[in-house]
Amino acid sequence: MAMAALRGPAGRFRWRVRAVPGGARGAAAGQQCYDLLVIGGGSGGLACAKEAAQLGKKVAVVDYVEPSPRGTRWGLGGTCVNVGCIPKKLMHQAALLGGSLHDASHFGWEVAQPVRHDWRKMAEAVQNYVKSLNWGHRVQLQDRKVKYFNFKASFVNKHTVCGVSKGGKEALLSAEHIVIATGGRPRYPTHIEGALEYGITSDDIFWLKESPGRTLVVGASYVALECAGFLTGLGLDTTVMMRSVPLRTFDQQMASLVTNHMASHGTRFLRGCIPLKVERLSDGQLQVTWVDLASDRKDTGTFDTVLWAVGRVPETGSLNLEKAGVRTSPDSQKILVDAQEATSIPHIYAIGDVAEGRPELTPTAIMAGRLLAQRLCGQSSDLMDYDNVPTTVFTPLEYGCVGLSEEEAVARHGEDSVETTTSWRSRWLWPLAVPSSRPSVRCPQARLATATDPGN
Repeated sequence: MAMAALRGPAGRFRWRVRAVPGGARGAAAGQQCYDLLVIGGGSGGLACAKEAAQLGKKVAVVDYVEPSPRGTRWGLGGTCVNVGCIPKKLMHQAALLGGSLHDASHFGWEVAQPVRHDWRKMAEAVQNYVKSLNWGHRVQLQDRKVKYFNFKASFVNKHTVCGVSKGGKEALLSAEHIVIATGGRPRYPTHIEGALEYGITSDDIFWLKESPGRTLVVGASYVALECAGFLTGLGLDTTVMMRSVPLRTFDQQMASLVTNHMASHGTRFLRGCIPLKVERLSDGQLQVTWVDLASDRKDTGTFDTVLWAVGRVPETGSLNLEKAGVRTSPDSQKILVDAQEATSIPHIYAIGDVAEGRPELTPTAIMAGRLLAQRLCGQSSDLMDYDNVPTTVFTPLEYGCVGLSEEEAVARHGEDSVETTTSWRSRWLWPLAVPSSRPSVRCPQARLATATDPGN
């Protein structure tokens, strides 16, 4: 028998027992059955699983990390814990401390110059901290009686998943409700010769045992600029190659302030350029050939490390979603969901970075997971509100924002209805596009942070 959720008054769910074809009643010998199965052990998946277990449901989590092309692997916790927010902010903080040490002598502190940084020591401390978080997540699941499987999962049918361990052991797991929270991985530009063979991504940079040395960062996303920022701050020769504009989805005046600050502190920028080829030289260095799009002139440079930060792709390829009937976007390959986080199959849900139209932010995934669990357990009918979600870019000049960028405000309300104010410390956008019969409400939209803001 399996537990089914029916929508009751006020959109709440109530559970009843029913037979599920291919599910609990039709389970094969040795098949394990759960009320809720979560595929993916990142922030959103773990939050959903722990919340549902705390509310009395039988819950399992299936999580498996496919090693990066460079062979980097990590433990439970997903992108944020292992190769995202946590190690990024720790290395960002290391860079900020270095800057403070350089300034300390002006405030009377006697600090021996030159100040040197030990990458190996920092990396070991960061990696040990991340491993402690991996263990902490395992303990939390055990404490809440959530069954954890270190298996790679794929759908067998709408209610059943096949999990395969690293050693090849298989298990069939059946559940009335399934949540997909597999997140995404960095994109490799495989059309560029040598990109896959010689480059690394954010999946690798935080787990390097040795300093990356002279580094070329390809991309202009927040990942690219954050990595370039802390590498420069740690004293490494760093170049950013960008095809077009930095921080494309953010306010462009603010993006210019960020990149100008980085350039003034030593980060070099190759603007309007794209890489064509990466080759390994006899001395082990990497020779990169690129073209300037404006002049069509080719150039080359040598680096110790090439870091690709050219976007991310959802982890959906190995899930066999077609066997469950779950639809994805033909463009992004992300899973299509409704306001309830439900996919095209009502009892299968998707949250976090793998879901179409959702911000790729840890706190939103966590809250979406908790609210979903509460709805499934009949504790709440609240939906996740994805409007006006604040975020922070942890470049050397930290940038926090919420709401519309100036470009978006002008596109939505018209240039005459948007007022922009700039000061040395902060910048505000005032969209005034409201009917004249209603009072004007001034809404701050973007702020340049000069101190550390809550994380993204």
